[in-house]
Amino acid sequence: MDNIEWWRHQLCRRKFLAGAAAIASGAGLVSCNRPLAQTPTSQNHNKKRAVIALVLGVQNESFYITMQKGAQQRANELGISLISDAPAQFDPALQTVIVEAMIARRVDAILIAACDKDVMIKPLKHAYDAGIKIISVDTSIGNGDYIHGPVTFPLSYIGSDNVEGGRIAGSALIKAIGGKGKVYVQSVKPTLSTVVQRAQGFRDAIEATEGAVTMVKMDYNDDSSMLATEQTANVLHQVKGLSGIFGVNMPSALGAAQAVKATNQEGVIQVVAIDAPDYAVADIRNGVVDIAIAQLPGEMGRIGVEYAIKALSGQTSSLKKRVVTNYFIIDKNNVDTSEAQAVIYKSK
Repeated sequence: MDNIEWWRHQLCRRKFLAGAAAIASGAGLVSCNRPLAQTPTSQNHNKKRAVIALVLGVQNESFYITMQKGAQQRANELGISLISDAPAQFDPALQTVIVEAMIARRVDAILIAACDKDVMIKPLKHAYDAGIKIISVDTSIGNGDYIHGPVTFPLSYIGSDNVEGGRIAGSALIKAIGGKGKVYVQSVKPTLSTVVQRAQGFRDAIEATEGAVTMVKMDYNDDSSMLATEQTANVLHQVKGLSGIFGVNMPSALGAAQAVKATNQEGVIQVVAIDAPDYAVADIRNGVVDIAIAQLPGEMGRIGVEYAIKALSGQTSSLKKRVVTNYFIIDKNNVDTSEAQAVIYKSK
């Protein structure tokens, strides 16, 4: 019996042990005699197969599109039903509505890239109390430590080591500006776990220069490239001799890069970004963005689905509380290589 069939067997067994009460109430059981992806027959119409929900951070963003594709591919391979949804804006209030809808739909597990590390605790605890398995992908809630931290009910946090990502970005920017100078940070918001951790790692890299590189300011753009452009333009006016900018995500970096471009300082002020959407390739080739540090969102989605199925089949003790995915550094020298092209996020 291979791993997939074993998971199915265990899930069937768990559902079966719910007993006659579940049958009498019309609660669904997974059919043990057919692949999970098949539509039940009319004789079996009350039976329910496992349903996993993937709740993304925002609609129509290539990072999340790539994550959804990775999750869907693995769900198809395992014969599991996956439904995905995302708010129209990167807003925890809108994301909460989606979580509540998933609770009402009685999904078996929720994979979520939480929009806010604090606000999303309450709705996800509500889902957990309703018997739904919770797994974080990309972003976490609380402080992300699901063993010793203030929030421990999620089964796992699957995503990049964002502190390390910030250090990588800092080191790349320090090298690009020749090891000395003034740098500026464009961030999203102070309550989003990933960007807080990236800023921490970036500061660590800057502090390691012992004053050769200094961070003049950090602004928050609420994930708006337009606001990032405006804020960066103000900094360029106020701070003379700026050497580099770190954008904690691609909208932040592209907004900052537009201000750099408007002042004809491409190549003078180096711009480093975390994330590598497909639309950024031309900006890297043209020198608008100097370095992009790609995450692996497809891998996050794939592992998330695998973890959800293991949890539903009773294998929670085998799940790691923290699963770290890797980075890949892209610049104009390697942007057209097969390795770089493989990790660039796809918008379609």
